[in-house]
Amino acid sequence: MIFYKTDEEVELIRESCLIVSGALAVVAEFIKPGVSSLAIDKLAETYIRDQNAVPGFKGYNGFPATLCVSINEQVVHGIPTDYIFKDGDIVSVDCGVVKNGFFGDSAYTFGMGQLPEIQKRLLEVTLESLYLGIEAAQPGNRIGDIGFAVQNLVEGENRFSIVRDLVGHGLGKSLHEPPEVPNYGRKGKGIVLKEGLVIAIEPMVNLGKKEVRTLSDRWTIVTKDNSPSAHYEHTIVIRKTGPEILSNNTIIEEVVKNNKNIEQISIKSSIFAPRN
Repeated sequence: MIFYKTDEEVELIRESCLIVSGALAVVAEFIKPGVSSLAIDKLAETYIRDQNAVPGFKGYNGFPATLCVSINEQVVHGIPTDYIFKDGDIVSVDCGVVKNGFFGDSAYTFGMGQLPEIQKRLLEVTLESLYLGIEAAQPGNRIGDIGFAVQNLVEGENRFSIVRDLVGHGLGKSLHEPPEVPNYGRKGKGIVLKEGLVIAIEPMVNLGKKEVRTLSDRWTIVTKDNSPSAHYEHTIVIRKTGPEILSNNTIIEEVVKNNKNIEQISIKSSIFAPRN
């Protein structure tokens, strides 16, 4: 069953999403080569609890940490460890928050130091595809329109690969609610997008082939061919006038600009979607 949200519920979800974005901005300030994934996990948890909120991932189905930190060939659900980031690493950081009974969810990928040009392009295309997917989330369109927009850029124009085994999702009082939001699809297929629908759109894009596998920790998902992967995510709500982004990358991007230890990426598609 799909739960459409009232304006009051949307505002509660927005509050949780903005705490997520704040936590990711804290991560953006401190992440660099020489820092461990455990260190940024602790920083994020402290920030979240200081906002009178609770980490949404910690304890979820037994997940042991506040952040999913996925490095290089790790696609998603990486468990923070004492691994020290190195120059050239691609680090996807996914964060969830619960406050007032509602979840927020967002993810951002950081390039450590200076990336090879093809890997920098992977990040740019993945982020750009997110905004194209958001732009396709117009009332009256269908779920397939979102997936088509993402897939067309990633696989049609750039010859990267969309992960098929993992998808975006609805969210609200639960972290994962119907509907599923694939990052691939056909125009005009799937459920109709209606006002009040809150969904997380999250392209997961591989430099190599699309196939993935799960490591023995039963959480970390990696590319089968060990190629690098990137992941970005926004939570949005469908309004009468179009999609509205509830998370906020602007505060993250402002910090990234001032962190000389992070690769600076640029995209075109910010013009396609509303920004906070």
